[in-house]
Amino acid sequence: MTTAGSQAYGEPWYWDNRYSNEPNPFDWYQKYPTLAPIINLYVPRSLHILVVGSGNSAFSEGMVDDGYTDVVNIDISSVVIEAMQNKYRDRLHMKYIKMDVRDMSPFESGSFGAIIDKGTLDSILCGNNSRQHATKMLEEVWRVLEDKGVYILVTYGDPLYRLPLLRDSCSWTIKLHVIDKLASEDEPDNPVWELTKPVPLNEDGSSVDEALGQNPDVHYIYICTKEIK
Repeated sequence: MTTAGSQAYGEPWYWDNRYSNEPNPFDWYQKYPTLAPIINLYVPRSLHILVVGSGNSAFSEGMVDDGYTDVVNIDISSVVIEAMQNKYRDRLHMKYIKMDVRDMSPFESGSFGAIIDKGTLDSILCGNNSRQHATKMLEEVWRVLEDKGVYILVTYGDPLYRLPLLRDSCSWTIKLHVIDKLASEDEPDNPVWELTKPVPLNEDGSSVDEALGQNPDVHYIYICTKEIK
């Protein structure tokens, strides 16, 4: 169910207002240290990387501190982009560009080896005409990825809802990982599932419930590899 506020998630004015009123760093879903094992598994440090809907997160800073050397961040909000450009003006391995993920025409096709999305697709799915806008976003993500490039989607959306959207939009090979919603940098005692171990994924996603149980308290991480038919 969407609310009046969430329906504006696709609008620049909403995020400009939010970042003007809430300038402190905030990470959607997970911080870099908890996701680092999965990023390291699928994203070589030499790749040209795009982080979409980057906001004022410290995620890219974490990547650069971890040895990644070419991280481009885009966001629809001019307020947050200007703030992050100022904050990281001395960090040469990080770039911040104002751009709508549904129209990344300034980027040539096949520009990036990896694209990371923590909550951007989810935000678009909360808004008006959500399916249309989400499909446009995924088509643009697929376009700017190089062949065999990976789109890493961190989301609250379980396979019942996300798999059809991903598969209907573009040609992907998809793996699924999960991480506890309250994961910490320290190794959890009893994680729902080992982070770097793919969850069995059949055509309709029903195998995930069999592996994890009903309504697991996790974020889903879809590893989508671009395939050219």
